[in-house]
Amino acid sequence: MTALAHKLARLQQQAGGAPTAAPAGRRAGLSVIPVDAAPDATRATAVAAPAPPPDAHAQQIAQLRRLMGLRPGGTRPQAPSRDRTLDGEEIAPGLRCIELRQPAQPPGGELDLSELRHEPVAASRILAFDTETTGLAGGTGTRAFMIGAADWFDGSLRIRQLLMTTLAAESAMLAEFARWLADDTVLLSYNGKSYDRPLLSTRYTLARLPDPVIGRAHIDLLHPARRRWRGTWENCRLATIERQVLGVVREDDLPGSEAPAAWLSYLRGGSAEKLRRVGHHNAQDLRSLTGLLEHFVRTVP
Repeated sequence: MTALAHKLARLQQQAGGAPTAAPAGRRAGLSVIPVDAAPDATRATAVAAPAPPPDAHAQQIAQLRRLMGLRPGGTRPQAPSRDRTLDGEEIAPGLRCIELRQPAQPPGGELDLSELRHEPVAASRILAFDTETTGLAGGTGTRAFMIGAADWFDGSLRIRQLLMTTLAAESAMLAEFARWLADDTVLLSYNGKSYDRPLLSTRYTLARLPDPVIGRAHIDLLHPARRRWRGTWENCRLATIERQVLGVVREDDLPGSEAPAAWLSYLRGGSAEKLRRVGHHNAQDLRSLTGLLEHFVRTVP
């Protein structure tokens, strides 16, 4: 009997139990090496064989599910979809840029923003922006998978969107968005001071990139909208304000709450149909942002 077996038998006798039978390998006449007596390499193998690491794609999906608060996925893989077409062009591995233009003129050269409690600003300096993210809770675990921006450029309203199709493209997306900002650019958003801007600042910090949005002049239209219309309608969400003030009625619009699942489904090989609708939703948010700014400018007392 080995030293280990002697120890086990002695402990069981002290506890009032029956002596332990010889290990199965010993009964069959096999050579059994006690773990305590085995060489280092053998002991490591006997204790536990490390599981093979999952592939990078599976790791990304698992990480996204944790970020979005979803339950772990099942073992059955999602069948690849034939519809994998996305708008725009790939400007870096895993990063697409979508650009739309529609004829539009700004509501003047120097905009009177007194109604917004802001000093006058040239229309050419304003950049409206909006993000689509993996969740609404914020914090370091939330990512922006799409950044949309709109400005008045060359007789049109120019809408540009950056879309990640892989997590590895985040640094490229952040760097490209930073290139869209000039030193005198003024940001325009709806609740961006409380959500979109801090979220992007966090992502720039985690990516170890210079933060181009923190400390920048910023017009947040949520606050003047609340001052003017609080209590008039059921809420001051952008979809409500745009419908009541701008006459915008969205058709076949994908709710923002469904955007994270649409992106995750695409990363898992699903259809691109809902992810394209996320882009359409984001583009309409940007149109409404610039339209609402024009409304405030044109209704200054």
